[in-house]
Amino acid sequence: MRAIAQDEFGDPEVLRPVELPDPVIGPDQVLVEVRAAGVNPVDLLVRAGHLAGVAPHHFPLVPGWDVAGVVRAVGPAVDGFAAGDEVFGYQRKDHVQHGAYAELIAATERGLAHKPASLSFEQAGGLALTGLTALQSLRKVGVGPGDVVLVHAAAGGVGHLAVQVARLLGASRVIGTASPRNHGFLRSLGAEPVAYGDALVDNVAELVGGDGEVDVVFDCVGGAALNDSPALVRDNSRIVSIVDTNVLELGGRYAYAKPVPEDLRWLAGHAGAGELVVEVQRTFPLERAAEAHRLLEGRHVRGKVVLTV
Repeated sequence: MRAIAQDEFGDPEVLRPVELPDPVIGPDQVLVEVRAAGVNPVDLLVRAGHLAGVAPHHFPLVPGWDVAGVVRAVGPAVDGFAAGDEVFGYQRKDHVQHGAYAELIAATERGLAHKPASLSFEQAGGLALTGLTALQSLRKVGVGPGDVVLVHAAAGGVGHLAVQVARLLGASRVIGTASPRNHGFLRSLGAEPVAYGDALVDNVAELVGGDGEVDVVFDCVGGAALNDSPALVRDNSRIVSIVDTNVLELGGRYAYAKPVPEDLRWLAGHAGAGELVVEVQRTFPLERAAEAHRLLEGRHVRGKVVLTV
């Protein structure tokens, strides 16, 4: 099969097109013909070696945890999928080596769901990891009816889905930080935009009104935005970050996406109904994965970047 792999950690240039043996599936695995693979910030960390101390990594390493495609075959213990099914999923495994930047992937059954017919493969390829991150993070801090939620980096891959998920969970208002060029985009998602900067606390307080505080802060940035969050939230235990473990020192929560089948089906149901929209800013053919990584490293992506296979 064709794949993108690396033989060492480093810059985007270590990603190269290769030919690798087709995957062999186990009894509880699903062989998926990849049509699209989402490119996520975690892929950049894997490529550079920043997660080498978190899980075993093996070369040649094929990156990619986000996938959409068509089932080619299933193991004998698989009950929920059959050849020909269109699927999407989150394929983080205990060992980092056999990812989604390839024509085929041996996928875990628990990390797959049926793709809604109304979603393109490109949209579905950008849904699972970011959608699970948004949903599980917001549930972790109990987002529900009537809450006012602030999302840092609300126009990004996770952020733009978090805006929509918060509304689906019942939030009465969602405020999103973003650069001014993305304010119209956030309004189209149902969020109230606010600009980054030194005046963030005052700007959010003015927008919220009343005591100037929100119920929940969802942080996709870390650093200064996270440090400003205690001044904006009523209860520090309702700050959740996906990028900065320093949130624990503030009394908040740290979140990391897990492949939960029920959560994947929740995302599929709402996306299929048109209630959860995946914004795909740019697609690249598989062979241009390094270019996709460079674009994402520029930190100006709205929504998702996806590889097509």
